[in-house]
Amino acid sequence: MAIQVHRLATALGAEVRGVDLSRPLAEDAAETVRRALWNHAVIVIRDQRLTPEQQIAFSRIFGPLERHVLADNLLAGHPDILVLSNKKAGEKRLGRAYAGEYWHSDSSYLARPALGSVLYGIEVPVGFGDTQWVNLAAAYAALSPAMQLLCDGLTGLHEFQNAYRSYLGVLREFSAGAYEGEYTRVVPVAHPLVRRHLPTGRKSLYYNPGFTVGFEELNAAEGDALLRFLADHCTRPEFTFRHHWQQRDVVVWDNRRTMHRLVVDFDDDQPRYMHRTTVVGEVPEGANATA
Repeated sequence: MAIQVHRLATALGAEVRGVDLSRPLAEDAAETVRRALWNHAVIVIRDQRLTPEQQIAFSRIFGPLERHVLADNLLAGHPDILVLSNKKAGEKRLGRAYAGEYWHSDSSYLARPALGSVLYGIEVPVGFGDTQWVNLAAAYAALSPAMQLLCDGLTGLHEFQNAYRSYLGVLREFSAGAYEGEYTRVVPVAHPLVRRHLPTGRKSLYYNPGFTVGFEELNAAEGDALLRFLADHCTRPEFTFRHHWQQRDVVVWDNRRTMHRLVVDFDDDQPRYMHRTTVVGEVPEGANATA
C-alpha cells in the first residue's frame, strides 16, 4: 500500500497512512515521512505496535537521539526513551506525570535544541489528555512588517528552570513530583527569536512561555511586554492543531517551528503511559541565514 498523507487542520497537522513502523522503512518511505513532517509540522500515524527498539529505530530516520535531562524518568535499559505516565508501581510513578501542560518547545534550553519528538501512546485516557500544537512559522508570517523587523534582530534567553519557577503550585505536573534540582542543572542558553527552518527555508518565531525568559537586546520591562504579546499572539486559534489521542497513536512533531502543551483534564484514575524519543537538532540559525 502506498503511503498517503491527509491534512488534518489548516494551520498544521497531517495523518500518514500506509506505514508499519514496526518494520524498517525503505529509504523512499522514510523520505516520504520526513517530507510530510517538514510540510505539516505534526504528523499522526495510527494503530502502531512498537517495542522500544522499534520506536528508537523509527525515530532515528530523523537524526540522532537526545537523552533527556530528567534522567530519573528514562526507560530502564533504553535511555533514549523518556517515560510520560501518571501510573504508579506502589508509591513510585512509572514516569513523568502530567508533563508539559504549559506551552513549550522541547529542549529549547539546550545549545542544540530538539529537531523533533516522537510520542507513542501505549495507554491513553481516550477522550481526555489531548495535545495542542501551534505553528510558529504562521505566527511569524502574521506579524506586521515592523514587528517582524524587530523580532528578526532579537536574541531570546531560554532557561529550563523557568517552567518550574513559573508554574510551581499552579500546574499538576509539578505537584505530582517535580524537584527544583532537576531544573537547575541546565545552563541557560541564547537563541535567535526568529530562526530559519532549514528544510523549508521559512522564518519562524522560536519562543515559548515555558523556557523563554527575556531578550538580550531589551531591558526587563521591554522584554516582559514582548513576552506577554507573544504569548497571546502565538496561541491564537488559527495557528493551532489539537490531537485527540487513541491507543497506539504515534505522533511526531517538528520542534523548530512549533510549540505544544498537554491538556490536563484527567487524573490518576485515568491511566496514561507513553514513550517519547527526542531527535537532536542543529544550532538555530537566525532570520538572516540563507535557506
